[in-house]
Amino acid sequence: MTSGELLELPSVTDPRGSLTYAEVGREIPFDIRRIYYLYDVPPGAQRGGHAHKALHQVLIALHGGMQVTLDDGTDKRTFRLDRPNLGLYVCPMIWRDLINFSVGSVCLVLASDVYDEADYYREYADFIAAVRAS
Repeated sequence: MTSGELLELPSVTDPRGSLTYAEVGREIPFDIRRIYYLYDVPPGAQRGGHAHKALHQVLIALHGGMQVTLDDGTDKRTFRLDRPNLGLYVCPMIWRDLINFSVGSVCLVLASDVYDEADYYREYADFIAAVRAS
């Protein structure tokens, strides 16, 4: 699986509504060790603005939507997440920016490990230097 791959999550719909699920080893390509979500993001605010050295993530817009730009140090790709049955896989060594959050949006993040500040590149120049060194 490559970074920036959109994951169509299975959904079941009947007269009572819809249910979407994701299973580790099927739709989610890593063991989940951390779950968090972004919400109440003010208009014009940006989230992300970093890369991870080893962490894998799947981002899902549970409500509303947002724009996600992924940058591998050479190419940039932009995605609009606005359906709760669509996930975006982000592998290590990918810079990510999340912008244009709609009012009331909620972004769920499934992560392959617990929080570790040492896993972050928070300065774009440091990220580019690491990409070029590899």
